[in-house]
Amino acid sequence: MQVREVMTKRPDYCPADATIRQVAERMRQDDSGFEPLVQGDRIMGTVTDRDLTVRALAEGRNPDDKASSVATTEVLYAFEDQDVKEVLRNMRQQKVQRLVVLNNQSDKSLVGVVTLSDIADRCEDDEMAREIANCSKHYH
Repeated sequence: MQVREVMTKRPDYCPADATIRQVAERMRQDDSGFEPLVQGDRIMGTVTDRDLTVRALAEGRNPDDKASSVATTEVLYAFEDQDVKEVLRNMRQQKVQRLVVLNNQSDKSLVGVVTLSDIADRCEDDEMAREIANCSKHYH
């Protein structure tokens, strides 16, 4: 199974200069825990619900501060034609539950987001179920 079969297509994103409040409002509106920050056609970073609580709140950030101040700037990604089992192994190694999905290695255009729960919803076999479980082991 390829990533394109399970990913959320055409994800929403926020502009790179969005505030913490704007990102949080978008997450609430979309019922999401993940927002890419985009400038032009380039992903500048990602903000998770965890970034908002652990970084922004713990560091005493103001809701009107730029979301980029709490964003993860190392953007982890998968390609839409990658095998889901390969992506699960990558998620486990990186200790993440979500990856930005890019169309291909040359264009690298944002086409989706794939989450551990997207993959779990389409779990096909015992091997994939084990990989999903292994991705979750580092969460307590």
